[in-house]
Amino acid sequence: MFISLLLDAPAFAAVWLIVILMSLTVHEFAHAWMAFKKGDRTAEDLGRLTLNPLAHIDWIGILPLLLLGFGWAKPVPFNPYNLKNPRVDAVHIALAGPGANLILAVLAAVAFRGLSMAGVMAADSLLPMFLILLVIINLFLLLFNIIPVHPLDGSKLLDALLSKPQHRHIRDAVAKYGPQALLILVLVSIATPFNVFFFVSVPAFMVCDGLLGGSCAAVLGAL
Repeated sequence: MFISLLLDAPAFAAVWLIVILMSLTVHEFAHAWMAFKKGDRTAEDLGRLTLNPLAHIDWIGILPLLLLGFGWAKPVPFNPYNLKNPRVDAVHIALAGPGANLILAVLAAVAFRGLSMAGVMAADSLLPMFLILLVIINLFLLLFNIIPVHPLDGSKLLDALLSKPQHRHIRDAVAKYGPQALLILVLVSIATPFNVFFFVSVPAFMVCDGLLGGSCAAVLGAL
C-alpha cells in the first residue's frame, strides 16, 4: 500500500506515514500514561512513557503496514499486581489508547474547521490532507481497537463485563475463536476488495462527516 502510494502520490504517502506513526504513538503513550497513573511503572521502566515514535514501533509490525496497509505497534505491558483494582484499572489502561485516538481526531477536526472558516488554509497545501487523515485514521484506530477480541483493547472491557463464573464459557469461547476470526477477517481484507471491516469504516466515516460538517470521503478524495 505505502509503496504504491509512494509511486503514485509521494506527498500523500509521506503525510499518511506521518499520521500513522503519530496516531500509533499517541495510542501507545496513552496506555503507558494511564498505567503510570494507576500505580504501575512497568511501561515507564521500559522507556514507553514517551511520545518518541521509535519507542513504540514494532519493526515486524511496521513492514506489513507499509506493504499491505495493516500492521501494529509494540504493545505496552503492565503488571496487574501493581494496580489497586486490577480488573477496573486494566480496563482504564486498555481504553486509554482508543480514548487518546478520539481526542486526537476531535482536535484535528476542530483545527480543520477553524482554519477553513478563517480562510488561512490553502486547499492545495498538505495541511488539510494531514488534518483529515488525522481524523479518519484515529477514528479507524479507535473503532478497530475496541473490538472485544484479544489482543485488542476491547478484550479487557469484555473480560470485565463478563467476569462472573457463569460467563466463563463465553470468555473461553471468545478467547479461543475470537483471534482466529479476526485473523481471517484481516487476511480477507488484504487479499480481496471486500470491505469486511465495514463495521469499522462505516461508523468511522459517519463520525468524520459529523466532525468536519461535510462528507469526509468527498473532501479526502478531492484533496
